[in-house]
Amino acid sequence: MSAATHIAGILRLPRTLRWRLFLILFAGLAVAHALSFSVQFYERTMSAKATMFTTLENDVATSIALLDRLPPEERPQWLGLLARRTYRFELGPGLPGVPELSPRATEIAQTINAAAGKRFPVTVESIPGEREHLQARVTLSDGSTVTIDVLPALMPLASWLPYVLLAQLGLLVLCTWFAVRLAIKPLLRLASAAETLDPNRKTARLDENGPAEVAYAATAFNAMRDRIAQYLQERVQILAAISHDLQTPITRMKLRAEMAEDSPEKNKLVNDLSEIERLVREGVAYAKSAHGDTEKPARIDLGSFVESIAFDYQDTGKAVTMQSPIDAVLVTRPHALRRILTNLIDNALKFAGAAEIQLEKAPDGGLRILVSDRGPGIPAEELEAALQPFYRLEQSRSRDTGGTGLGLAITQQLAAAIGGSLKLSNRPGGGLTAEVTLG
Repeated sequence: MSAATHIAGILRLPRTLRWRLFLILFAGLAVAHALSFSVQFYERTMSAKATMFTTLENDVATSIALLDRLPPEERPQWLGLLARRTYRFELGPGLPGVPELSPRATEIAQTINAAAGKRFPVTVESIPGEREHLQARVTLSDGSTVTIDVLPALMPLASWLPYVLLAQLGLLVLCTWFAVRLAIKPLLRLASAAETLDPNRKTARLDENGPAEVAYAATAFNAMRDRIAQYLQERVQILAAISHDLQTPITRMKLRAEMAEDSPEKNKLVNDLSEIERLVREGVAYAKSAHGDTEKPARIDLGSFVESIAFDYQDTGKAVTMQSPIDAVLVTRPHALRRILTNLIDNALKFAGAAEIQLEKAPDGGLRILVSDRGPGIPAEELEAALQPFYRLEQSRSRDTGGTGLGLAITQQLAAAIGGSLKLSNRPGGGLTAEVTLG
């Protein structure tokens, strides 16, 4: 991987919109804050520099004039009084230096020359060392030399300034995070509503309050959900109407076929009509299952309810077994739940000859009903597709065994209508397990 690719990978924005907005806003505000601070710091530096030069010029002019008028023996007494934070006076030539001056030292030399005036000759040299250091030699009227030792320095920064900067950056982070969270929250709410969208269930509509753009998006989403629900309802109604209307001509055709003379063709025709009639009945059942939530919920003892279904099968000689029931009370739609379990048990009996029922409590507090068999199972890649309407498998679970491809679809539809879910999985050692999760 090249260096450019590596750098591009480091500088790439995060995948989430939340962090992208946060980084963009924070970077922009931080740069603006840094520029503002830089401008203020530069202005403060220039102001302090101008003040230093002005003070230096006035003080040096006064000090040189005073030292020039004092008798030589009194001058040492005044040196301490004339000293300042950035310069002091010495009697004598001072330290040897070099004439090369930096731009800043040149400004100081010009200031001292202006302060001394034409009466006092001035020479300025730079003193080598770690810190910038100048010495200006002034020749007084009596020929003696006074050295001005200059240590240029601006006013120091306040010790509390770094803490103020950190507090400002912290406030900047909090404000940016709050703004991003406020902007992203409606989008997350919209995404959550889209993920849980189910036109067949009565769920709360998305809140249409808030900023104009958010309210418009919520209104559009609610309208889309209503349209989808309407389209699905129309589809189901069409399926129910066609299936219902087909029953009458199919019945007449069966009667006419049964009245004909016995022949192999007659038997084939009657079998085909029976198959069509069964498909029509399943179509009506599928259409009705889409409205499984019209049944009034009731409180049931789930263990006793499932056990009674198992006993009904056992009374007819079917191999249906159930593990020890658990104590669980559930509010659900009993007829829809009975239809779900009978469909799953019938499938197990049809393809394996036996069914096993088990009740479990889920870790999240819900309840699970497992209907298992030891039949041929379903290929792993077709487990999800097997729940779709009119889907038939290529193995024994096909039309040749009497399947229409609607049994599992009806079961899943009813499970969703009562607030549950259906999941298929293959059993270790062979067979299929249908898991119904409730509550």
